[in-house]
Amino acid sequence: MPPKGKGGKGGKGAASGSADAEKKEKAPKGGTAVKVRHILCEKHGKCMEAMEKLKAGVRFSEVASQYSEDKARQGGDLGWMTRGSMVGPFQEAAFALAVSSMDKPVYTDPPVKTKFGYHIIMVEGKK
Repeated sequence: MPPKGKGGKGGKGAASGSADAEKKEKAPKGGTAVKVRHILCEKHGKCMEAMEKLKAGVRFSEVASQYSEDKARQGGDLGWMTRGSMVGPFQEAAFALAVSSMDKPVYTDPPVKTKFGYHIIMVEGKK
């Protein structure tokens, strides 16, 4: 079977999926990065409290400053992170998220569990 997006016969369904296949294939080669914010809580309960605040409309950066338990307390901003520099579940979630803004954040719900705790992740940019 030929790799996705490389030659092959363009059947009927190829047009709709080809753009996604190309993006996924191009991404790792280009050293893709995401501009990430997160809220990290060791305890699931605390993370869920933070999630409730977000759902109530409180700005992501404010919730991160109040609840996050890591060095990214300045609004949860982790800056640009490249593929391979994040732990598996965090990276998968970050690259799967749509780019959003502080005014209308798109974040992981439910939180993502890693060896560090529970993360609510938001992506502000991709390159």
